[in-house]
Amino acid sequence: MKRYDYLIVGSGIFGAVFAYLANRAGKRCLVIDKRPHVGGNVYCTEQHGIIVHHYGPHIFHTSSKEVWDFVNALVPFNRFTYMPVAHAKGKMYNLPFNMNTFYQMWGCTTPAEAAAKLHEQKLLFESEMQAQGIPAPRNLEEQALCLVGRDIYEKLIKGYTEKQWGRPCSELPPFIIKRLPVRLTYDNNYFNDTYQGIPIGGYNKLIAALLSGIECRTNEDFFAHREHWESAAEKIVFTGQIDEFYNYRYGKLQYRTVRFEEEVHPTPNLQGCAVVNYPDRNVPYTRIIEHKHFEHFGDAVYANPHTVISKEFSTEWTAGSEPFYPVNDAANNALAERYRALAAQENNVIFGGRLAEYKYYDMAPVIANVLHHPEVQSWA
Repeated sequence: MKRYDYLIVGSGIFGAVFAYLANRAGKRCLVIDKRPHVGGNVYCTEQHGIIVHHYGPHIFHTSSKEVWDFVNALVPFNRFTYMPVAHAKGKMYNLPFNMNTFYQMWGCTTPAEAAAKLHEQKLLFESEMQAQGIPAPRNLEEQALCLVGRDIYEKLIKGYTEKQWGRPCSELPPFIIKRLPVRLTYDNNYFNDTYQGIPIGGYNKLIAALLSGIECRTNEDFFAHREHWESAAEKIVFTGQIDEFYNYRYGKLQYRTVRFEEEVHPTPNLQGCAVVNYPDRNVPYTRIIEHKHFEHFGDAVYANPHTVISKEFSTEWTAGSEPFYPVNDAANNALAERYRALAAQENNVIFGGRLAEYKYYDMAPVIANVLHHPEVQSWA
């Protein structure tokens, strides 16, 4: 009999939630992580009394009452509402695209005016597609032009997206932008979900609550001592890169990574909101995050005379850097499907999360996946 029922490789959201549920069910768990801390990409630090999202902004949002009640039973969440803006060619635009954006872009003051302008813009491009015999959008660029027309695409989408993915929009698949939010209301809330917020005191508190009473070891690389770790538990819960797990048998999957440059400024309020996007191609970063706005609202922002920002740079992943986003184009998805076929044959390995499934996930769907995972359901 092995010492542990489950070895959980990775202490991000999937691994931490799985460990929490397994521990509650009386299972013997060990969590290991190659980083010097637990929490994966939701890990936070503190600078000048400000909670800093070390790996970029994480806003918890969901319409699932089950998931919302689950996390709030562990730690209280605040009322943060994600309302980013874009700084494009010296002007500010509200996101997502709503009546404020259409007023800023075209001077539209009514939903009817905005709808007419959007229709005019979309019709122009659809006519171009028909003239060229293109029945449906073939790439992200064509999809965006069909959704919002050329003005918004050129000013607010194209540069940001190409910096984020490191590829021309004409080479990216259309599904990436199919759910582009467009609203004919003065509503700057980025998400449509029923529930939204951030753990009071930061995500470290959520991870600490999930991993309370569970053995955790950091600075432990599963692959550096693979035989040892595989012999430690009856089953493995793997949340790392699926291609690395199989020693790149079919080749390497592509990922995008993100680099952050943090700065401390002697001012209580630098940009007035948590996130400002920079779609202009001559600006090297994609956005600036001002962390205090995640937890301090109204006059409370001015209680601290300092602020901390992070400039976010998106680059291609290379060995040694942290993989953030799977590149879900046709070639990578086909390769990932071959690895998933191998994973489906495993009896004692559970793959979960963004890297292990090679899918883009927000936090709430990851938690829902764990709550309803067949392994978890088998403990009932």
